[in-house]
Amino acid sequence: MRVLLVEDDEPVAESLRRGLLRYGFGVEWVTTGGAALAVTAPYDLVLLDLGLPDTDGLDVCRALRRRGDVPIIVISARSDETDRVVGLEIGADDYVSKPFGVREVIARIRAVMRRVQPKEQRAASGPDLYGERLAVDRKAARVRVDGVEVALTPKEYDLLAFLTEEPGALMSREQIMEAVWDANWFGPTKTLDVHVAALRRKLAGAVVIEAVRGVGFRLVVGGDTP
Repeated sequence: MRVLLVEDDEPVAESLRRGLLRYGFGVEWVTTGGAALAVTAPYDLVLLDLGLPDTDGLDVCRALRRRGDVPIIVISARSDETDRVVGLEIGADDYVSKPFGVREVIARIRAVMRRVQPKEQRAASGPDLYGERLAVDRKAARVRVDGVEVALTPKEYDLLAFLTEEPGALMSREQIMEAVWDANWFGPTKTLDVHVAALRRKLAGAVVIEAVRGVGFRLVVGGDTP
């Protein structure tokens, strides 16, 4: 997956670029709105800063959206509600306020791509296998343990789908809540513990959902070394 990163702040851009590369994303980095609109190489998603030196990032967002439906995540120091609303209304798929962590941006990218991924693409892929017992069919949103379908609630399925995107990786409670419940979730995270407990019971040890006290959870498949 290739990301177009539009950011004129070099330290911020370098941190994002390194993080994206570490997670397996390809990155094309430009520093101005004009350069962003001049890119001809294909890309799958845009990370767009609003505070660009040559033009307002909102105008760039509007121009990119007129060109097509590539997902756009705005990244900006403007945390004002008006900017957030305007950004979303003119076509951004999500809005991340600075300062932010790279893991948060990765979680937002994954959540956006899950929402926009074409049905045809989802249909082309079969179930994903995790160890010898667990199969997650993302096309049909179904889960099987030892070949038998497991009845999950929508949020239980979303939680498992998120954790299985990167087995062995530690996900913070905040990242999980933002990705699975809502990008702007500010409530208590007790509901997460309830859903994790339900998944552990229903998956019957097919995989392990390991809690890291005070941080979050990781999904461990047999043979994984966290």
